[in-house]
Amino acid sequence: MSDSSALIARLRRIAAGDGAMQAVAAPVDGWLAQGLTKAQLHEIYAVEEGDGPSGAGFGIAVSLAAGALPLLWLRTEACERSQGRLHASGLIELGLSADSLVLAIVADESALLRAAADAARCPGLGTVLVESVGRAPGFDLTATRRLMLAAESSGVTVLSLRIGAEPTASAAATRWGVAAVPSTALDQGAGEGAPGFAAFDVECLRRRGGPAGQRWRVEWDRDAKSFRGASLSGAGLSVAPGRAAARHPAAPVRRTG
Repeated sequence: MSDSSALIARLRRIAAGDGAMQAVAAPVDGWLAQGLTKAQLHEIYAVEEGDGPSGAGFGIAVSLAAGALPLLWLRTEACERSQGRLHASGLIELGLSADSLVLAIVADESALLRAAADAARCPGLGTVLVESVGRAPGFDLTATRRLMLAAESSGVTVLSLRIGAEPTASAAATRWGVAAVPSTALDQGAGEGAPGFAAFDVECLRRRGGPAGQRWRVEWDRDAKSFRGASLSGAGLSVAPGRAAARHPAAPVRRTG
């Protein structure tokens, strides 16, 4: 089996709830609790297309944990149509303030790659979140190598959020599979039955120069700006951190391309 086929199979096992891969409540490694390594390219794959908001929420959370702000969020017009507008209230709940976010919507994948390459060379940014839907063949080994080199040179962290895509060869330092999971409802003292912390099912699919295959169920603690192991009991609904909702105010937008 090729490396790509193995990764695809792993993503599908997560989605299917393979008994051998069930998430457990476990302490989160220090490198995850403190955010991903800065000045690198990291890939985040939504396990299912509907997990796009959770993938985005995870990307925002690791940026906040690392203190890698401000954040430039790049997406195409097609992505805006298929995934919907950003949920401003959800972003605030994660701890991302409006003055730390710039959203840029570009015409197509080609413009997205150009904008990402330019932004990755801008040392005034902390994180560039590049959101794409579908195969996005332009995100190949050559393009990701350029993004990695730019990130290493500028100190900017680049997060490639892939939705509805299968893993392909890339130069990313790490690759993650992210799925939505119910959060643990708040206890009576904090409002019984209310949605708890945003929760994620996360697996490290690839880590350059280190082990991969670890999997966690984690909650994002906005106040501490870190992840923690999530309880597997008492689960309830959680507020989807990046869920599209046309009735909510849109984030500040710059349209380019």
